[in-house]
Amino acid sequence: MKNKNATSGTNIVRNMFWRFSERLAVRFVQLALTIILARLLEPNVYGSVALVTVFITILNVFIDSGLGGALIQKKNSDDLDFSTVFYFNIFFCLVLYALLFFAAPLIASFYKQPELTPVVRVVGITLLISGIKNIQHAYVSKHMLFKKFFFATLTGTIVSTIVSIVMAYYGFGVWALITQHLVNAFIDTIFLWFTVKWRPKLMFSFFRLKGLFSYGWKMLVSSLINTVYNELRQLLIGKIYTTSDLAFYNRGRALPKLVVANVDSALNSVLFPALSSVQDRSERLKQMMRRSMKTSTYILAPLLFGLAVCGEDVIRVLYTDKWLPAVPYLYIFCASLVFTPIHTSNLSAIKASGRSDLFLKLEIAKKTVGLIILFATIRISVLVLALSGLVTNIVFQIINSWPNRKLLNYTYGEQIKDIIPNLLLAAVMAGVVYCLHFIPMPSILRIVCSIILGAAFYISASKLLKLESYTYMIEMIKSFKKEFKKR
Repeated sequence: MKNKNATSGTNIVRNMFWRFSERLAVRFVQLALTIILARLLEPNVYGSVALVTVFITILNVFIDSGLGGALIQKKNSDDLDFSTVFYFNIFFCLVLYALLFFAAPLIASFYKQPELTPVVRVVGITLLISGIKNIQHAYVSKHMLFKKFFFATLTGTIVSTIVSIVMAYYGFGVWALITQHLVNAFIDTIFLWFTVKWRPKLMFSFFRLKGLFSYGWKMLVSSLINTVYNELRQLLIGKIYTTSDLAFYNRGRALPKLVVANVDSALNSVLFPALSSVQDRSERLKQMMRRSMKTSTYILAPLLFGLAVCGEDVIRVLYTDKWLPAVPYLYIFCASLVFTPIHTSNLSAIKASGRSDLFLKLEIAKKTVGLIILFATIRISVLVLALSGLVTNIVFQIINSWPNRKLLNYTYGEQIKDIIPNLLLAAVMAGVVYCLHFIPMPSILRIVCSIILGAAFYISASKLLKLESYTYMIEMIKSFKKEFKKR
């Protein structure tokens, strides 16, 4: 079942290329959708949908049950394992949807918005679709077939985007956003069903389920704690403040997350199965982890620093002046998310080592600290709440790196030292680009000039300084091109 070349540098880069391309294409289409809908819909509409998707996001954690990760982490998982998890997920999805259906009026009552009841019930259908899709995703990840994701996800995104825009234009409001979620999930699942060879067989093993669950339940609880914590901010903002406040908070978070998602999801999707295949070779695991952290930081840092410098112009051009209150949140999230590679690499290494118990302990420790800071700042202002997230992010990265001090002999100090050259160069680039603000020009022109100047400076400086991450990426791109020509 395992790809023998899973840990080869070329294969990892190839799969990261497909995963990154898929994320980039999807995010580009979603960005276009967001721009159009932001002009057609009011901020309070986005706020209402954000409240509903919080509950769906939390319930989706239960659907996976940590079993998808268990299938990937288990070295010799076979058809019996996959079929068992498939049928378990289908049953569990039906139970969860029934609970959500009957809880919909309570959710609407909590936010004093009766119109949310049908919205919750319709959006909840995505839970039923996810029961099938999650196993397909686990199979694709296990076998490093990320090319499948590219076509499936892109097709679903494009079709759902067209449908959503048409509905928004004709005045369907919140239902335009809801339909986009449903159509996207449905097409993605159908496409994978016809392109991925695996099919569930008429077999089920409680023994196998128990074995997978012994690893998976800890991942489930960890993921649940993390998801609830992350979504709790939105729930509290929606309850204590207004839906417009929530919309500005989410919009300020959306663009930095858009940047991070392209790099981090590609890294995380490929890194976990790759590290799992060398889980019993600590030195190799550490080597792969360091390389991934350096490379992803090299890509991510200039994008986030550049976005922060151009933040106000970007918001004004993409979403119009009515969304300018989102700018301060954009600055905060750019600063917070720049250290994402540290989180991803450390946690992927711990998961790959089979230490789901340690993973759970980390989540409990982090979220205990996070909740204390959250409840201490929630009633001050939404902006202070966002700033508290920046503080907790710094604490979280230290906690995440702590176990690998012993597991891989890779301390937090070493990790920071590894990525400092990339961060410093990105910061200098941002300073150079900021100088354009002293020259009067239209926002769109300043954005274009910033991109050109920033890219030219960053690449030229990397080459001049012979930055390790730059050299490695050039070598891997050349290697990838040679293999591509052979094929």
